[in-house]
Amino acid sequence: MTRMVFCSYLKKEAPGLAFQLIPGELGKRIFDNISQEAWAEWQRKQTMLINEKKLNLMKAEDRKIVEDAMIGYLFENKDVEIEGYTPKK
Repeated sequence: MTRMVFCSYLKKEAPGLAFQLIPGELGKRIFDNISQEAWAEWQRKQTMLINEKKLNLMKAEDRKIVEDAMIGYLFENKDVEIEGYTPKK
């Protein structure tokens, strides 16, 4: 049976993640409050962000950029700014 969560990004009840993807308190917060659908949307944005800014996730400062963008996107309704990208309407 699918685990349901109230997704704080989508503002509705939706299937939750199957397991905690990120360790620690932030990972627990994501597991408890973010749906599979919202996580998939974030992964698309994250890939664009990493590629556009040429981030190296081996560097702590680049991981911090991604983490801050993730928190803003999933929990604070902040869009990820990606230069040169125009969303489809």
